[in-house]
Amino acid sequence: MASFRFLHAADIHLDSPLHGLSRYEGLPEDEIRSATRAAFDNLVRLAIEEAVDFVLIAGDLFDGEWKGMGTGLYFARAMGRLDAAGIPAFVLSGNHDAASVIARSVPWPPNVSLFNTRKPETHVLPGLDVAVHGQSFATSAVTDNLALAYPQAIQGHFNIGMLHTALAGRQGHADYAPCSLEDLKSRQYDYWALGHVHEFEVVCTEPHVVFPGNTQGRTIRETGPKGAVIVTVEDGQVTTVSRLELDVIRWAEVEVNCSDALIDEAPERVRAALAAARRDNPAHLPLVVRLTLTGATMDAGAFHDRAATLRDDARIVAASVSPDLYVEKVKTLVSLPPDRTGSLIGDDMAALIERAPNDVQLARLLEEDLTPFLTAAQVSIGAEEDGDLRRLATVGEWGSVLATASLALRSRLAVEG
Repeated sequence: MASFRFLHAADIHLDSPLHGLSRYEGLPEDEIRSATRAAFDNLVRLAIEEAVDFVLIAGDLFDGEWKGMGTGLYFARAMGRLDAAGIPAFVLSGNHDAASVIARSVPWPPNVSLFNTRKPETHVLPGLDVAVHGQSFATSAVTDNLALAYPQAIQGHFNIGMLHTALAGRQGHADYAPCSLEDLKSRQYDYWALGHVHEFEVVCTEPHVVFPGNTQGRTIRETGPKGAVIVTVEDGQVTTVSRLELDVIRWAEVEVNCSDALIDEAPERVRAALAAARRDNPAHLPLVVRLTLTGATMDAGAFHDRAATLRDDARIVAASVSPDLYVEKVKTLVSLPPDRTGSLIGDDMAALIERAPNDVQLARLLEEDLTPFLTAAQVSIGAEEDGDLRRLATVGEWGSVLATASLALRSRLAVEG
């Protein structure tokens, strides 16, 4: 067999917004809006620079129906650059860009092969003795085991299976096209190019079964480097699976230890944590951070009372650390030292406050009193941020509202004696 290399990517989600940032003043809106395209530009550029023999995109190239023809025009131009370099691309549709979701049918460049939705089909690259098998999603929620209908491997060829699936399940991902590792192995292919899971994972090496992850993180749930893989095949055997970093904006979760800190000391602790996060970003990409304030302090009540101020202060501190450092959210999880709460406010009062979050009747009364106010205030004070008390109240998580309020009350009573 010939030796060759190919690029395997998935979950591009072209023109999908980066979620959770729309209300944050000061973010680079143009960079955020174009992040998925910029990551895909990196993919095309590296495919050409590395002179790969072909490109695989294993589902969710698009993020749903196009808002305009600009999405299709952009993709056509990108594929045109690959075509000019003599690089074919094989694309299958996943749950976000299934045939039932994308209404437009347009003429792609001749180097693009889109897999059938009705049954698996095979594309053969004669000069390389490569057979690529795949099936696109016809609808956005495919629950059948598609892998079992894939054809057996073609003798004398390097066989690749493309499939959009979470296999037997992956946390945070819908169970579409479910199948087992044994189902994949039964096809006797040499490589399985999977998509749908947004984390990089080499599931198996005999044969290679690989999730490349998505090319650009879009939420705080998608932290760390994002990209694709380049696979090298020599004499019919996979010799390397090399990860490529393609993202242009990166997400990170950073914990700030506020143990024994006073509220006025919080900004400097935040500064130290953000500076460390910036140093730990060797790619030097713009970094969007979620801060979590933790630890036990006698000033816990002030931390919870001034949560919104802490968030604003953290964003100002981030801007001073680096112009490419942004704070998406600040979660305040500090508490009183456990051995001080009861003794300072009395065991009976501490026990009463402790029971409040689980008091069903109290939660019902709170809902009755606050819901009309929240409805009336929504227009004048704007949308709530995810995780804050208004957000919890809006979605009806009154137990969580009580838990947060109880912690703040307990902390304040303890400090004030």
